[in-house]
Amino acid sequence: MSVSKKAGPKRREQELAWIGDTVLDLYARSWILENTGELSGETLRKMTCNQFLACFGNPTSVEAKIGTIYREEGLQPAFDWIEAELLPLFKKQIRKKR
Repeated sequence: MSVSKKAGPKRREQELAWIGDTVLDLYARSWILENTGELSGETLRKMTCNQFLACFGNPTSVEAKIGTIYREEGLQPAFDWIEAELLPLFKKQIRKKR
């Protein structure tokens, strides 16, 4: 299971982002269930949308970072990165909207 070695840098980033998007989605769904006990597509959308990810840079690059961590270190380190880097701002945004 590897990212295309023959692909150019942009294509590699897109492939890693595609994987990272899925890892982020899994983290978000798990976090939502653990913290709200509900199936909330709206919260999921807010936590994974490009508008939110743009707070941290280019959304594709952010997702590629998650994909890279997942590929090199595994699922839990990717989850740990999301929790440390993305979750604090998401929680802050939730508090502001209440």
